[in-house]
Formats: sequence, structure tokens, C-alpha cells
Amino acid sequence: MLSLPRIVVICGSTRFMTEMNEADLRETKAGKIVVKPGCDMKSPHELWSDPVEAAALKVRLDDLHRAKIRLADEVLVVGDYIGDSTRAEIAYARSLGKPVRFTHPEVGPDA
Repeated sequence: MLSLPRIVVICGSTRFMTEMNEADLRETKAGKIVVKPGCDMKSPHELWSDPVEAAALKVRLDDLHRAKIRLADEVLVVGDYIGDSTRAEIAYARSLGKPVRFTHPEVGPDA
């Protein structure tokens, strides 16, 4: 059986991509495997320039992120704002019994 380091998934609004990258560095330095959102659909890109394709991609990315939560040992929520999508991710992680940490605890525990 493989002995793997803990896996942490980073959640939060993609408006915090810079902070997510910083959290990735810190968690990696701490010896953890890090997974996080791979696309920032709030930034223009040809892959989601068509609104119909963008809507379908958003659904697939949400499904993919839930899979990342299932894969992870713990969740790190980045940023000082929690919107509906992040709130749903937190609820999903908690329903699976995953520990949830916050970079900004003041937005935290009951989110």
C-alpha cells in the first residue's frame, strides 16, 4: 500500500487565485499534496469565450472540484469572502467528514 502525504484541496472564490497560489506554496512546503481550481473563468480566455460552452464548462469544473474534495484529506478555504459556490463546497466537504480550515477564520466555522 502506498504511503502518501496528506492531500489538501484549496477552495474559495477564484477572485483569490493569487492567494490560492500562495497557499499552494505554503502547503507544499509543509509536505502536503495540493489540489486547487485549475481554471479562473473570471479571467478572459478562449476556452470559455463562448457563453454556451462556458456554462457547460462551469458545470464540469464544479463536478471536478467536488471530486478533488472527495480525494482530499482536508480542505483549506482561502480568502475573506465566502460566496454560494464556496459555501456549497464547505457543506459538501463537511458532509464527507473532511476537516475544513480557513485562511481567514473570521469568515469560517459556520460558513
